[in-house]
Amino acid sequence: MRYRNDKKSGNSLSVLGLGCMRLPPDIKKCEALIRAACEGGVNYFDTAYLYGKSEEVLGATLEKFALRDKVFIATKLPLVLCKTPDDFDRFFDRELERLRTGYIDYYLMHMITDLGLWEKLCSWGIEAWIQKKKNEGKIRSIGFSFHGTREEFLKVLDAYPWDFCQIQYNYYDENYQAGVTGLKRAAEKGIPVIIMEPLLGGKLSSGLPKEGAALFRELHADWSPSKWGLSWLWNQEEVTVVLSGMSDMAQLSENLLTAESVFAGCLGSAEQEAFIRVREAFAASYRIRCTACSYCMPCPSNVNIPGCFAAYNTSYTIGYLTGVKTYIMNTGITSDKMSGPSLCTACGSCERHCPQNIPVIASLKAARGRLEPFWFRLGVTLVRAFLGKKRA
Repeated sequence: MRYRNDKKSGNSLSVLGLGCMRLPPDIKKCEALIRAACEGGVNYFDTAYLYGKSEEVLGATLEKFALRDKVFIATKLPLVLCKTPDDFDRFFDRELERLRTGYIDYYLMHMITDLGLWEKLCSWGIEAWIQKKKNEGKIRSIGFSFHGTREEFLKVLDAYPWDFCQIQYNYYDENYQAGVTGLKRAAEKGIPVIIMEPLLGGKLSSGLPKEGAALFRELHADWSPSKWGLSWLWNQEEVTVVLSGMSDMAQLSENLLTAESVFAGCLGSAEQEAFIRVREAFAASYRIRCTACSYCMPCPSNVNIPGCFAAYNTSYTIGYLTGVKTYIMNTGITSDKMSGPSLCTACGSCERHCPQNIPVIASLKAARGRLEPFWFRLGVTLVRAFLGKKRA
């Protein structure tokens, strides 16, 4: 494992961090994955209050195997749930209980979108609250995760003496949200930058169009798309930790090997040219910028929003029929418990919570229009009628 220095705290952080949002549902598999990551040199574990049972699983595993003092825990204040200043302590104390610890190494304001949100928190006394927690030793480093425009990121970055920040960044999103400009500005301030969505929710790993994957293979036949994506990040010295939402041992093993072999400045002009060409191929087929983070879920109308978007994108990246098959599987459209876009009531709850600022309602209509043509809807009607008679 390679490590990079957090100049603010002096901590030596593993370049590969385990993003715990997509941990497997099986507890034993979670424990094995977390232990194997630690044994492989990973010392940065990122979770959040909003990540289901993630905090509880991580805390219980670290306690069970006496690993707490060997790792750095990063978790987040769920700003979307905070209605009054009293909520700061309520959620923070609950997180300490879940994580079975007395302090958080890296604590983030979760999903800051603009300076206005930070100013609202300041009017609620968040700065005094942070200082109190730091004085008590309950928060070691304070930062924020960001989903907004580059201009707003730079404003938030200058608004407070942050200890670190977390941004979405990958070779496709080089100029999206905070982007490379935000990365370099944060590095100039001497604060570590933690990278989320390094493979765009897996889209840069398993969702590349055929021509994009072929371009990579021409140059390095033994490199997987995942290795290409992570290498692009670690090639930049301003990147401190790359969070990977690894959910099985195979992914962990591959990423550990990549982390050992890649370093800042290791890629040449041929590799950089390949990224440009693959980015162009991917952009031509990747229509909806969904990372399957599921912040939009659960949908009040039971629409499987990430599943609809995954199928829609697949219909362009891999093939139309594959996209339709994925759509049928993800929406259960032939069953009584369907979760397709026809159920959408345009309530807007999804759009208020989407960190990518996707026009979800319009995008669901586009997905339905492409993946439910007339002949498809007719077929679904006939299948339902047949199944209804069979059950009767």
